Amino acid sequence: MDTRAKSLLTSLFEAAIRAADPLEALASHLPAPPKGRTVVIGAGKGAAQMAAALEQLWEAPLTGTVVTRYGFGAATQHIKVLEASHPVPDAAGLTATEALLAELTNLTTDDLVIALVCGGGSSLLAAPADGLTLEDEQALNQTLLASGAPIGAMNAIRKMFSRAKGGRLIANTAAPVVSLIVSDVPGDDPAQVASGPTVPCASGRKEALAAVERYNIALPPRLAAYLATAPAPPKPTDTAFLKNEVHVIASAARSLAAAADIAKAEGWPVDILGDDLEGEASTLGTEHAKLAMAAQGPRLILSGGETTVTLKNKGRGGRNTEYLLAFALGIEGMAGINALAADTDGIDGSEDNAGAFATGQTAAAILSAGLDPAAALTANDAYTAFAAADALFVTGPTGTNVNDFRAILIGWP
Repeated sequence: MDTRAKSLLTSLFEAAIRAADPLEALASHLPAPPKGRTVVIGAGKGAAQMAAALEQLWEAPLTGTVVTRYGFGAATQHIKVLEASHPVPDAAGLTATEALLAELTNLTTDDLVIALVCGGGSSLLAAPADGLTLEDEQALNQTLLASGAPIGAMNAIRKMFSRAKGGRLIANTAAPVVSLIVSDVPGDDPAQVASGPTVPCASGRKEALAAVERYNIALPPRLAAYLATAPAPPKPTDTAFLKNEVHVIASAARSLAAAADIAKAEGWPVDILGDDLEGEASTLGTEHAKLAMAAQGPRLILSGGETTVTLKNKGRGGRNTEYLLAFALGIEGMAGINALAADTDGIDGSEDNAGAFATGQTAAAILSAGLDPAAALTANDAYTAFAAADALFVTGPTGTNVNDFRAILIGWP
């Protein structure tokens, strides 16, 4: 990829990240300080950065605890930052969730809870339902991650097995709760971000069972038996939630719009396909390759959302590199097409890259490095393929998370 294209694609990604910066996003959504205490709880891959930003903005005393992914911490003075495993929960997540629940005890209606929620919280908030174990929750997450089911279906199932998801985290606190949410889900439904620890939703056992059947999810027998009689999570109409507020403070739509503004200022016509694209990552990559080859340049095509990968093998890589490898195969040999696909939290799946770059020559570069790009795609091994072509996009943790960012440049103005 030539340096002009790489530089522009990188600047578009950076604009998307700035649009979801916690300091700016929080500033316009702060509640009034309470008569009593201010207690902060939070979970997600950007929770530590949100906590640090809140400390800068809040003009009254506060305390609290948030949990983030290992390596995603940030320096704070008053809010404790704990780290745990993602995407499969661990014992540290159990400890962290108990710490958050402890923060919510002995509060009154004069106090205020500020909940900082963003993507990744589903794994970080490890709190198996009564009668289940951490091993059960780990098995559930591993099964769901390999299933290829969309995030809404996975969350409908997750909520049935947890003491924290589906509004349960805050269901028993007397204090009002203001949830400030950075959305990483298609449609920006706050009840879906991190499986809605502070936001109840209408789904219950019926919807969870339907999702299991629709996506052919083979739950371990112990979990299938539990689901058959599992109690439903709280409903949005439950009186415990009427005192609360919920605000989505950053989203993929806003980040894509910010990237589009940068490109338009440089003379690029821009198409935004949507901020809520779902489906199998490789299938979407192939579809976007056809779209790019048919488009008239110069043009920038942007999209967001959350694709899925149905794991068939144990290769390396996340959904963005999977998407982009299929895209690279689809545009093989074509000149004038440059693309970036990356996760806005800075980590695609469980590797060290945010995503990757691709052109019409990427598939040939992978082949020249001694790998078959089509075989790598079949093996769910896109990371290895892009590493061989020196095409990985590495940013480190960004401190926010508004899901996938995809940008395709066609021609040049």
